[in-house]
Amino acid sequence: MKSWVKKILDWDVDKSAALRLEPGQGRWWNVAVFLAHSGDSWWWLAALFPIWLAGIWLSPTWHRASGVLAFSLLLEAVIVLAIKFLIRRKRPDGDWGEIYRSTDPHSFPSGHAARMVLIAVVSWAVAPLWFSLLLLLWAPLVCVARVITGVHYLSDVIAGVVIGLISGGVMVVWLPTLIPLVNSYIPFAF
Repeated sequence: MKSWVKKILDWDVDKSAALRLEPGQGRWWNVAVFLAHSGDSWWWLAALFPIWLAGIWLSPTWHRASGVLAFSLLLEAVIVLAIKFLIRRKRPDGDWGEIYRSTDPHSFPSGHAARMVLIAVVSWAVAPLWFSLLLLLWAPLVCVARVITGVHYLSDVIAGVVIGLISGGVMVVWLPTLIPLVNSYIPFAF
């Protein structure tokens, strides 16, 4: 049994290394770094808050969408962190991504992949079509960038995508119950 697990892990390490760029490798490295950071949870929450706040007066659609997306992100973070601390897979060795390596040394599953896929899935239920289409294109780029920059193995990202798809689907199904329930306690939440 151990031999097939070792073969899978070896394949994962080899394929991940083949996709990886070294820091400073020109324009593609800079694009990968930008994409890798664009999936950071704090960026998303920092961007969603003013949209949610302005949406109270300006746009009910964006108010609801930003509130639901922020709520979804927070739930997703709990799920991913629980799995990371259960599995405790060490990140790939590397110099880039010190903030991730020091604050979150565990790589499986990729929180960025789970987050971006979750946002992409949930946006189809709450956001305008153009935003959903943009995320449909953006999410895979962030996922690949996490491997290219060397902070995740390919299997970390695949697991994150699966978690994002499942949790996003559950959230979409749960929304008709969630929105009225939360709004009954916090009338301006969504």
